[in-house]
Amino acid sequence: MAVERCAEPPLKQDGTPGPFKVAVATDFDEPSLRTLAANLHGTPTVLGDIREVATSELLDAAGVGRGEAALVVGGPPCTPFSKSGFWLAEKRESRDPNASLLDEYVRVVEEARPRAFVLENVQGLTYRTHSEQFNRLLARLDALGYNPTWKVLLAAEHGVPQLRRRVFVVGRRDGVPLRLPTATHSGWSERNNTVDPGLEPFVTAGEAIKDLMDAEPEPGEVVSGQFADLAAEVPPGENYLWHTDRKGGRPVFRWRSRYWTFLLKLDPNRPSTTVQAQPGPYVGPFHWENVTDEDGRLRARRLRVPEIKRLQTFPDDFQFNCDRVEAQRQLGNAVPVELGKSVVRVVAEQLGYLEPAEPSGRPVVSP
Repeated sequence: MAVERCAEPPLKQDGTPGPFKVAVATDFDEPSLRTLAANLHGTPTVLGDIREVATSELLDAAGVGRGEAALVVGGPPCTPFSKSGFWLAEKRESRDPNASLLDEYVRVVEEARPRAFVLENVQGLTYRTHSEQFNRLLARLDALGYNPTWKVLLAAEHGVPQLRRRVFVVGRRDGVPLRLPTATHSGWSERNNTVDPGLEPFVTAGEAIKDLMDAEPEPGEVVSGQFADLAAEVPPGENYLWHTDRKGGRPVFRWRSRYWTFLLKLDPNRPSTTVQAQPGPYVGPFHWENVTDEDGRLRARRLRVPEIKRLQTFPDDFQFNCDRVEAQRQLGNAVPVELGKSVVRVVAEQLGYLEPAEPSGRPVVSP
């Protein structure tokens, strides 16, 4: 979670013009705060479980008083609502105790009274299974006078080379409804075959990372073990279904017997699927090109940190002073930078910190 205030003068952390600066950031995960400190120099951080961190401590560290912050921005841990945890009964039935972190987010908004807030979470929060938690969140924010608005955004529609869906909830203290951004890019996804010719085409994985092919190999990137041969044989854009009796590989698996991401390889001509924070050993997306192991065998490989940064639209010079696994965990848990910028930009426009972009009408054509 971060508290943002108007910049004096209006500079972003990288020195370019912008309306806000991060006044304080808090997390219970020390490695993540170390990464933030290494990149946002001078930003105060508070390490701790948000259930035990007083809002006054955050405001004091930020150097702002109640009602002075421009934004409270946060993403309460999404584990309780993530589709990847649905094999656990407590998650399917919305009994995960960490779901209470949504209430802690509301508590900080209530006590800090920022001009506006931005909350991000996985799309699963909006599922019927979690309707009690989601409706309680919206009701509490509404009771504070923030008149919350929410929308599920597809990252690829905002210039991110990744088919990643996240829900954003926004609201402003004066109760004037906030709108969330409209798409700037268009293309076909697993749920939508409608393409808008008035928008930019989706950015593909190939466009994003093809110039990184000669980057240094990273420890642990080569897929080995039980399914190594099968993973190497999967073509770009395919997954374990390649190795069923309905496709061109070996008839090893039953149709739709595994998660979609099992043995999944990137298609260089499409955006990436969601980059996961803590994938299993055979969970993709893997790179579309194989490598050879020390015995000369073709093997699939995991994405390298510079590639994941590109797929998450982080700057190339963003520093991770940790190993590949930890870097992927932090990157996979993050909001893609361009998606976050799109949301904050449109909120800043409505709050009067930025000049609004020119609206334009665009026809929609279905192939």
